[in-house]
Amino acid sequence: MVSTAASKRPGVFRRWFLSRSMWQLYLLAAIPTAFIIIFNYLPMGGVLIAFKDYSIRKGIFGSDWAGLKYFDQLFSTPIFPDILKNTIILSLYSLIVGFPFPIILALAFNELRNGRVKKIAQTITFAPYFVSTVVVVSILMQVFSYRYGVVNAVIKMLGGEAIDFVGSSSFFRPAYVWSGVWQSAGYNSILYIAALSGIDVSLYEAASIDGASKLQKLWHIDLPGIRPTIIITLILNTGNVLSVGFEKVYLMQNSVNYGVSEIISTYVYKVGIEQAQFSFSTAVGLFNSVVNCVILFAVNWIAGRVSETSLF
Repeated sequence: MVSTAASKRPGVFRRWFLSRSMWQLYLLAAIPTAFIIIFNYLPMGGVLIAFKDYSIRKGIFGSDWAGLKYFDQLFSTPIFPDILKNTIILSLYSLIVGFPFPIILALAFNELRNGRVKKIAQTITFAPYFVSTVVVVSILMQVFSYRYGVVNAVIKMLGGEAIDFVGSSSFFRPAYVWSGVWQSAGYNSILYIAALSGIDVSLYEAASIDGASKLQKLWHIDLPGIRPTIIITLILNTGNVLSVGFEKVYLMQNSVNYGVSEIISTYVYKVGIEQAQFSFSTAVGLFNSVVNCVILFAVNWIAGRVSETSLF
């Protein structure tokens, strides 16, 4: 009896898999699957460059093996500790400051009852996300310019002396982080707004009957309702600690702030592209990815033990 049932299963599965009514679903799934394979998995073969004396003429597989030569070179590079420190500081600064703002925005939008005001507020906060990085950096340079910047104009009006913000290394990190918060907080709040919309309305009604204030509803209903979303987002963001964006840092970088603005991604660009040291730059990128992967698994494990919410 058992063997008969088992023999029927493959036939049932095959008929379901090859059903004509499912071809649209397979086609829909095939497009993103092909995209991931072509642009995410196939390029992983290039990791071999980190272990070879790569030559464009010989190709990846024809180049001679170098073993861990370029990893030794990376760890023995005098400026590598400073680059790693700058990357970690900038990333953690962005995470600590930028992570709570989308949550706060989503909670604030959730409390707005006037639909028109809510739409206007969301539009205002979403709009900066669609401004290009080049324009954002240009705005920063214009606003904080020593000669004609708005900030220095206000300082002069109040009787103070102009400050050379752009020419100060201490200006780089706050400018990078807070401009990033302004640009992305509104867009990132969409995820939490969607999570808040899924909370059962009867919970608010029951809390109102019990005489709960807005703050109590927020603390006991809203935050617990979006806690899984917050934890998953935090895990994903923590897994990108060493993956600080290249474009914005490179555009804001100058000879004055180089000591605090040189990070892994800009270093890889200068070494790999400008100096054509492909094997060394690949080794740096591989080190970056491995560390991010380890951090992701570690934070995911901790989250699973503490909150019972994790990626896997």
